[in-house]
Amino acid sequence: MGTFGFIIHPIDLSDVSRKFPMAKYVPAGILERILAVMPPIKTSHITGVESKYGKAEGWFVSCPLTPRLMLGLPEKKVLKKIIDAANMAKDLGAKVVGLGAFTSVVGDAGITIRKNVDIAVTTGNSYTVATAIEGTEKAAALMEVDMEKASVLVLGATGSIGRAVSIILADKGYSLTLAGRDMKKLERVSGLLRDETGVVPRITCDVKAALRSADVVICVSSSIDTLIEPWDLKPGAVVCDVSRPRNVSVEVQKYRDDVLVIEGGVVKVPGNVDFHFDFGFPPGHSYACMAETMILALEEKYEDWSLGREMPVQRIQGIAALAKKHGFELAGFRSFEKPVTLEQIERIKWNARKKKSAVKL
Repeated sequence: MGTFGFIIHPIDLSDVSRKFPMAKYVPAGILERILAVMPPIKTSHITGVESKYGKAEGWFVSCPLTPRLMLGLPEKKVLKKIIDAANMAKDLGAKVVGLGAFTSVVGDAGITIRKNVDIAVTTGNSYTVATAIEGTEKAAALMEVDMEKASVLVLGATGSIGRAVSIILADKGYSLTLAGRDMKKLERVSGLLRDETGVVPRITCDVKAALRSADVVICVSSSIDTLIEPWDLKPGAVVCDVSRPRNVSVEVQKYRDDVLVIEGGVVKVPGNVDFHFDFGFPPGHSYACMAETMILALEEKYEDWSLGREMPVQRIQGIAALAKKHGFELAGFRSFEKPVTLEQIERIKWNARKKKSAVKL
């Protein structure tokens, strides 16, 4: 049987209060100081991951730091916290450990962690990219957005996930705009796309302007702040938000009934999996980054599959093939932690048509 570990962490202090109800009575500043010195926590034992080709079990291990703490504390201290969590996963029996959410972007995207842990390490980014692109294309088709003619925006294009998404989308021939905070880094990614695909994308640091003209948006930023507000998007836009914390404001759900926002990288896990921990998904569903770790365990392929800032397209295609082999599949669509039905998509599409018609008048 394959074994794996996966490191999770609280997105904000409300997550801490859900796990430890007494924490809501502790002032935020004091609670953050407590979290900064807490050791990792064995959160749950994951059972029932099973395909026709193998079985696996694993463990969630919590690193107690929020993204804000990870950015605010000295990097060396944060890395030690994550390394301690990875070593706990190893001690529990894991032969590969996945870095969840912000633990995958701290420092050098897992390389230093791998040097200090005697098991394979992966960020899960390869399968995250594969499912994000698949989900975006399917959502666009349902919204009757022609990807061949659409203006496609990659928000956070200079990160490891953003670069890989950009290369694959460019290779498909889509009209691309890359957005980020650093023009020099954007120019480097643009040059990479030109060399590998022959496509020269538009690049910009003006995120708001890019959003207003985009038909399709893929958010892969590592920002801890929301980047997309309700009035940034055009009617009928399709947005896939891969980022955690999310890049799309919850206000979009409240005020924009004419755009489709989906969460990237949500998959159905084969077998009768029980995570013994509620992270907001229906039973048997996980983030794609979690799933990548499970796939490697089922395959007993204990390699550093996704590590560092570079992400070869071959790795994305390879993990997608292994996922298909073991029965992992895109789990429909979710938006702001809730399922999205085909009826809801039809209503969004109808509302978008009405708004577009009103603009023409």
